[in-house]
Formats: sequence, C-alpha cells, structure tokens
Amino acid sequence: MKKKYILSFAVLLVLSLALAACGGSKQLTMLTGGTGGTYYPLGGEISGIISDQTDLEVTPSSSNASADNIAALAEGEADLAFTQTDVMSNAAEGVNGFEGKQVDNVLAIGSLYPETIQIVTSADSGIASVEDLAGKAVSVGAPGSGTYVNAEQILAAHGLSMDDIDAQNLDFDESTGGIQDGNIDAAFITAGTPTGSVEGLAATNDITIVPIAQDVIDSLVAEFPYYAADTIPAGTYGLESEVTTVAVLAMLVVTDSLSEDEVYEITKAIYENTDKITHKKGELVTKESALDGIGIDLHPGAEKYFKEEGLLD
Repeated sequence: MKKKYILSFAVLLVLSLALAACGGSKQLTMLTGGTGGTYYPLGGEISGIISDQTDLEVTPSSSNASADNIAALAEGEADLAFTQTDVMSNAAEGVNGFEGKQVDNVLAIGSLYPETIQIVTSADSGIASVEDLAGKAVSVGAPGSGTYVNAEQILAAHGLSMDDIDAQNLDFDESTGGIQDGNIDAAFITAGTPTGSVEGLAATNDITIVPIAQDVIDSLVAEFPYYAADTIPAGTYGLESEVTTVAVLAMLVVTDSLSEDEVYEITKAIYENTDKITHKKGELVTKESALDGIGIDLHPGAEKYFKEEGLLD
C-alpha cells in the first residue's frame, strides 16, 4: 500500500513539473499575409512581442491576407489577424465581398500603419496612367485579398472595370515574378512601402509606380473615407521622383471569444513595446494613431487600454 502511495505521488509530481515547464501558456494563432508582403515579417515580430510580454503564446501564420483572415476569425479558425481597415469595414457592413456574409464576431485591437496602393509595372511597359491598363494583363491580388477591392475601386474611379483588363489573381511574389518574366504587364499591390517583393523586382529590373491624379484621389477619399492621400518618396525602388497615390490602413483584429483581460494584455504589449519592432513600419505604429480609421467596434480589452491611456473618453 505504501508503495502505491509513493507511486501516485511520483506521478502527480511529474505531471506538476510538466505543467510548470509548459508555463500554462494559452496558444493563439495570428494570421498575417503572403511572405512577400509586409504583414508576414511584421506579424512575426508582433507575435514575438506578445509572447514575450504576456502569458500568451502567439504563433504567426502566412495567409491570403485581409478578407480571408477575417473569414477565418469568424469561423473560429484563428485568434488574431492583420487586415485592411476598408476590408474590415466591408465585413462588418456585409458589403462587397461580404454580401450575405456579414461578420459580427470580429473586433478591433487597433490600426498600425498606412498601406499604400502601388500599381507596379516595368519601366519599359509604356503604362503611364491607370487608363493605360485597359487591355493589359494585370494582377489584382490574391483571391480573398483586400487588394482586389482596392483595384476594383481605383479602376472604377478611372472609368474602367475588371472586364476592361485581363485580370490575374496573383499574390505579391507571383505578381512581381510575373512582371519580371513578362507574363503580366502590371500589378496592384496594397502594402506598406517599401514592400519586399517589389524591392526584389526593383533589384533586377527598372520599374515604375503608376500615379493616381489628385482629382481622382480627392474623389476616392470623398466616396470611401477609409482612403487617404499618400506619396511614395523618390528613391524608393530607385524611383527618380515621388509618386502620388492613395492608402488604406493596416489594422489588427481579434475574435470576440478572447477575454477582456487577454486582449487588454495583447493591446498593451503591442503599443507599449513599439520600440522593439525592427521592421521599418514599426516607426509608424503608435498608440496615438491606433484609433485612426478603425470603423468597427473595439474589443473591450483594447477599449480598456486606450481609455487608461486617455485616448478614449
């Protein structure tokens, strides 16, 4: 009998040590984007910060980005995700790609940085304006990406539609590879600049970014308030002069199944440790700008943090 008690105690001790070694950390998944964009590397850094600063263990995962990320959160297939403010607004309202699929269980943590709409082409393509895309093979983003909606809206602002181009559904790496190989003429890429895949293309090919005229920028911003005027500085990708275009905002969203305490700790970890982000976009991630362009409800945990910081009433 004594041996049985000793054995039972030993088993309990081993289990206790095993649990202690695991730290009891809750495992979370963060959906980012394609490996050639900004979401993937930045998401890796932010996941690491959350894991280091909280009792949560966050694993980043590549994905098709914005719309697919929201759908995955809505279905309970992940916990946190990157998306665009415009796509999240569409999902919450049940419009555009979310008609009949309105999402009501995904909430905001905060916005991060401007995502520039870049219409990339080779310098010798002869494409100098959006109107020049008519009849050309153009990548309009991976299926489920916010880039597709941006491309559709920008084409419409110039009197064009998807029917006027040979639309290709490619991710960022496939898009720049297609331009390099001559298989496509241009690509819409919505991402923070400089974008890794575009930098890779510019390292081997002379490229240009197709500008958007100021009057069209003004009409886009008036019709879709989640757009903002943006400029790609001269020198980016070897460009000789700056390029006028528009941008949306990258944001982090979370499923409402996470508790207020968990999301409070996540939000605090991110916005109190932006100095630990080495990616260039880290300079633009601030708690002071975290509520810009959100357009949907904050998770109660995020709301608690921003109220403590005096950024919400």
